[in-house]
Amino acid sequence: MGAAVNEPPIRVVFVLLPDSLVLDWAGPAEALRIANQLLVAGGRPERFRVEFAGPAPSARSSVGVQIAGLSPLPVRWGPEPAWIVLVGQPGRRIDVGTPDARALLHWLRGQRFAAGRLELITVCAGAVLAAHAGVLAGRRATTHHHHLQELAELEPHCDVVANRVFVLDAPLYSSAGVTTGIDLVLHRIAALCGEALAAQVAQSMVVALRRGPHDPELSPFLAHRNHLHAALHRVQDAVGEQPQADWNVPRMAEVAHTSPRHLTRLFVEHAGIAPLTWLRQLRLATAQAALASGASVTRAAEQSGFGSDTQLRRAWRQFGLPGSPSDAVPAR
Repeated sequence: MGAAVNEPPIRVVFVLLPDSLVLDWAGPAEALRIANQLLVAGGRPERFRVEFAGPAPSARSSVGVQIAGLSPLPVRWGPEPAWIVLVGQPGRRIDVGTPDARALLHWLRGQRFAAGRLELITVCAGAVLAAHAGVLAGRRATTHHHHLQELAELEPHCDVVANRVFVLDAPLYSSAGVTTGIDLVLHRIAALCGEALAAQVAQSMVVALRRGPHDPELSPFLAHRNHLHAALHRVQDAVGEQPQADWNVPRMAEVAHTSPRHLTRLFVEHAGIAPLTWLRQLRLATAQAALASGASVTRAAEQSGFGSDTQLRRAWRQFGLPGSPSDAVPAR
């Protein structure tokens, strides 16, 4: 599920106006930086090229710190895919009457968004800026709860979704604000680089919960990882990167540099679960992701490390999932 070696990095342009909320852009940018760092450490190329741009070469942040060295708003795009990231500002309503805001809206109106080519990510009231630019008509989007009514009034042809962490409607990806921008970027990292890498990024950022586009939920790739035991994290990272490998307790113990019996004690004490039970849960989550992307039951079993369709179905029943693996394959 990771990026191929010949895939160009994605150009990610964070657009900053005066008073842009720091957490709206700093958190997602850090997630992308850590993802690049982990990719390189694993022998893979960086996947994201982060830039900061604005109508002016500098801008005061929401906490008063001056951000200098901003690039001009891009005039043209290269052949590589790109994301534009719009972030929020303080206040009950967003003021677009300033020269900088007017320049940004004029620039946004000239963009042609297309999935996989030029995509738009909004954090918090960034969606309000997008609505002012007229790029949300016919789309589903969310924003901070303080701005939901404002967004609906600005763009009546936008399906404004309340009470969601983020909403996916490619080429538009919108989040409710502040820390939910991190949730959205982690979701995008998982889609492009794999769930295991996204889980490592979240773990590095000490983001204990990975929330999804429908309801807050704990990612199976982060479950049983709210501990600080380095050897266990090393094992969980290794298994998460290759859940389909021939894992057993002795092989996991080799990664932890301990005995199989001691590894089992460590798992129970620090992760609250037996190692093989955790392994089956992780493989089941991997199979669910594969099925949701359209893989057959047989292919999902192979990708997740189950020896056969029968083993996958047995685990499905063991952990009380509704229906059967076949039911999880989207209808064509």
